[in-house]
Amino acid sequence: MRFAFILIMISLHTFQAQELALLKYNGGGDWYANPTSLPNLIKYCNQNLQTKLKPKHAIVEANSIELFSYPFVHLTGHGNVVFSSQEVSNLRNYMLAGGFLHIDDNYGLDQYVRKEITKIFPDKSLVELPANHELFSAPYSFPAGLPKIHQHDGKPAKAFAIIHNGRIILLYTYETDLGDAWEDPEVHNNPEELRLKAFKMGANIINYVFNK
Repeated sequence: MRFAFILIMISLHTFQAQELALLKYNGGGDWYANPTSLPNLIKYCNQNLQTKLKPKHAIVEANSIELFSYPFVHLTGHGNVVFSSQEVSNLRNYMLAGGFLHIDDNYGLDQYVRKEITKIFPDKSLVELPANHELFSAPYSFPAGLPKIHQHDGKPAKAFAIIHNGRIILLYTYETDLGDAWEDPEVHNNPEELRLKAFKMGANIINYVFNK
């Protein structure tokens, strides 16, 4: 499976711009939240990191073989998330084969998504990334770790990860809501300073995905 995934990635890198994807899931949560966030992040990365990402992201379901076509898949929303046994297996295989899943709590996702992460990786635990982790150092420096964007419950912003063979394969950003700040400015009226921090952090995530 990993060999097949690598072949797909080589083909994409060689012949066309690579494409990011938004994960569509069941359970009732609004997987479609923040519709402008990924396109804006892609634009920022193409302009500032010289990436060659397609300007529009795909939408992919958790049980689809198409999942393996995307090096980066993003999950967000406010409500319930439920993965079937087939979806759990497909997501696990995708990440163990080299794929990367970024879960961004849009507020209210935490109590549901942690259960699903445990279903996908019963043999692994989410670990909190320290502020000196490489994810927070390149290309932009975040000496204090994950930036706090939205107040939500007023808790510190935290980044949790599932790590396999020394590489993050699942990143869960909690109590920050990067995706809201990636949206068009008039959607949430975030201060430009916070939006810039969120874009820089997003760029660090994309940089990690393609260079680790």
